[in-house]
Amino acid sequence: MRAAAAGDQHAYRSLLESLAQFLRRAVRQRFLRIGCGDVDVEDVVQETLLAIHLKRHTWRPADPVTPWVVAISRNKTIDALRRRGRRAELPLDEVAEPESTQPTDDTSGQDLARMLESLDERQRRIVQLVSIEGHSSRSAAESLGMSEGALRVALHRSLKALAARWREVPK
Repeated sequence: MRAAAAGDQHAYRSLLESLAQFLRRAVRQRFLRIGCGDVDVEDVVQETLLAIHLKRHTWRPADPVTPWVVAISRNKTIDALRRRGRRAELPLDEVAEPESTQPTDDTSGQDLARMLESLDERQRRIVQLVSIEGHSSRSAAESLGMSEGALRVALHRSLKALAARWREVPK
């Protein structure tokens, strides 16, 4: 990954090929563990590889690449299950966040509330329904009187706005 990030096209091609093999095994095992068979394995693998390609700039060379790849793969697996209308139920060890991202005090709830207040009412409601309460995009769209596609676009824009505001907060 380091060589690929430095512009070595051969290394990048080799990386993607080896990641594809690794991802096929990992996604297939994950699907079998939750009882889905392996009908969407290749779709998840391709979506994961695309996400890796598009987000490769977010990987930090000082960090190992495997946890980063596994997190992307896990998220793409959950997305695929949601599209199939199946509730994503993965073992707890597959979805637990690294300790460094867990809130360490009571102010995190206040921080979340303050960040949400920076959004307009519509954006805040979309984030609340989908990201906090865990509603599907279909049910959230219905409750807000929107199309599912419009809700997804609005959610993406809302989360992007939150991320930008979060980067502005002094640490």
